[in-house]
Amino acid sequence: MDLPNEKPLKIHLVNSTESPEFTHLTQSLTRSSIIGLDAEWKPIRGQNHQPTFPIVSLLQLACQLDHDSDESETFLLDLHSVPLPSIWELLRETFVSPDILKLGFKFKQDLVYLSSTFCLQGCDPGFDKVEPYLDITTIYYQMQHKQQGRKGPKETKSLATICKEVLGISLSKELQCSDWSHRPLTEEQKIYAATDAHCLLKIFNVFQDTVVKKGNSSNNMVELHSSGVNLGLKGILEKHDIDDKIIRIKSFEASHIFQATVSSENCQRISKVEVLVSRSSSRNTMPMGESLLKIVRKYGEKILLRESDRKPKAARKKVKKRPSLVVVTREKQLDNTGDWQGPPPWDLSLGGDGCPKFLCDVMVEGLAKHLRCVGVDAAIPCSRKPESRELLDQAYSEQRVLLTRDAKLLRHQYLIKNQIYRVKNLLKNEQLLEVIKTFQLQINEDQLMSRCTKCNGRFIQKPLTTEEAIEAAKGFQKIPDCLFNKNLEFWQCMECNQLYWEGTQYHNAVQKFIDVCKLNE
Repeated sequence: MDLPNEKPLKIHLVNSTESPEFTHLTQSLTRSSIIGLDAEWKPIRGQNHQPTFPIVSLLQLACQLDHDSDESETFLLDLHSVPLPSIWELLRETFVSPDILKLGFKFKQDLVYLSSTFCLQGCDPGFDKVEPYLDITTIYYQMQHKQQGRKGPKETKSLATICKEVLGISLSKELQCSDWSHRPLTEEQKIYAATDAHCLLKIFNVFQDTVVKKGNSSNNMVELHSSGVNLGLKGILEKHDIDDKIIRIKSFEASHIFQATVSSENCQRISKVEVLVSRSSSRNTMPMGESLLKIVRKYGEKILLRESDRKPKAARKKVKKRPSLVVVTREKQLDNTGDWQGPPPWDLSLGGDGCPKFLCDVMVEGLAKHLRCVGVDAAIPCSRKPESRELLDQAYSEQRVLLTRDAKLLRHQYLIKNQIYRVKNLLKNEQLLEVIKTFQLQINEDQLMSRCTKCNGRFIQKPLTTEEAIEAAKGFQKIPDCLFNKNLEFWQCMECNQLYWEGTQYHNAVQKFIDVCKLNE
């Protein structure tokens, strides 16, 4: 995930209670009023014996250290390395601390698996509650529909979709099903895991800025009601003059009605007493600020695990008709088509130009950027959610080989012979090496960073001076002031006009792909 104008994530891997990172984690939890929670585990596939829960390998905690700023630290708690009894009490207190708002995305399933994992290590009864809690789906539908109490649609959007709509960023989910039990974790896995938790904080901050701070949290007894106009999410994020004169009284429990009848001074005193009482048994954490407390009162939820939640449910067996011999034979043929047969459409013997060209579907979109970095022509689909036929048509018309991890697409291989290949590896670096080896691509150092990683375009042959680059960038790209006196050459994409220069990031990328492709060997 690349956040525009965002500082690099501060990621701390905690694999021992004796480490400085663990001390830093405990200190951060006492300073944080908001944390984002997520967990990773190795998926269980094709189990025929007694149903069990997966073993959680990693717990991510993104701590916002100051509620009024974006300063945050993200901790990866390695549950394979840290003795679980030594951190059980710390996590239990954090999960129920009234001073910390916990954020998650459908975190109940994570909590079930987490509780089961700790119980297996003698930490019975594991975890049974997270409170106060706020689900990102709740935040999303609050921003989208604007009216508290109005239920969102039954289908739940993915976290990647919500990130795209709310933050304007693409959240890659390529590593979601990777082996999280394998050690050591790769750098890509660490960044993926930290990003999943960190983006929860970013979405909450947008929610606070667009809904709460614009009058929606000033009074728990009222809510904004649009005057006949049903705004979409984009409209809500951009609209600043929402009519706050039209209000609607909500139904409340008797305790809330009583609190609303006393003076604001008494309300504040009552809330502080409630907080002190509820904090008496918790760790020495900082109390929530008044504005955050209002959000918790109005939108806060809690996760409670029932006894039935703690018992794995056996998957329902589907009754399948016995396939005919013809169908079985065809399925075996489909499995074999995953291996590349060749020749590719750019082969000179077929009248091609000898230049490899690929089309990467959404499942291997990250591979497209890696291929561009080593100078290979790698396009992505024209639309965000293309149908199979669209992908096939684009690959055929542009004479590309379609790269995918979707086995279902192989069923259409008869339509475009030798133009579909199923990538077997999960990690982008390994996928790149697989494609280079399979298609016998010749990569040399001169090719590195010779394509626009943003759109796959080529660069203008003549480099630009600093003055020319500043003029060309007006209106769409910021050239850092620190580059003005360095006498650098700038390169501009002929397709999207993006500007590049040979700075630290460029040289780091070149060295990375020299190492990945083993060009020095």
